Amino acid sequence: MSISLIDLSIYQYDDEGFSTTEKEYIDNIKNANPYGIFVLIFGGVSFAFGPQYIIFTVVTLKLALLTIWTFDKETEDNPWTFLLGTVLSLTGLYMNIVGAVHILIL
Repeated sequence: MSISLIDLSIYQYDDEGFSTTEKEYIDNIKNANPYGIFVLIFGGVSFAFGPQYIIFTVVTLKLALLTIWTFDKETEDNPWTFLLGTVLSLTGLYMNIVGAVHILIL
């Protein structure tokens, strides 16, 4: 079985030419929580479509409340993705409750 160049570039971490200090620096960079990014994306969907479909806001709020505890201050950057997604979802929920809608041009 032959391995293509694309497979090597996807599955192999190419760190040739980096010094050991550069490798340590790259390994110490904090990253974002994947659940937080998911909540942020669903928060945007909840804001866009929440006034018409309340299920988006309910699912996003449940997901945010269940996954906020996965945030780790030592390895991850900040909880802003959770907070922004939650605020966008709450805005969509509020708009649904008061009957306000925005017109989206897609």
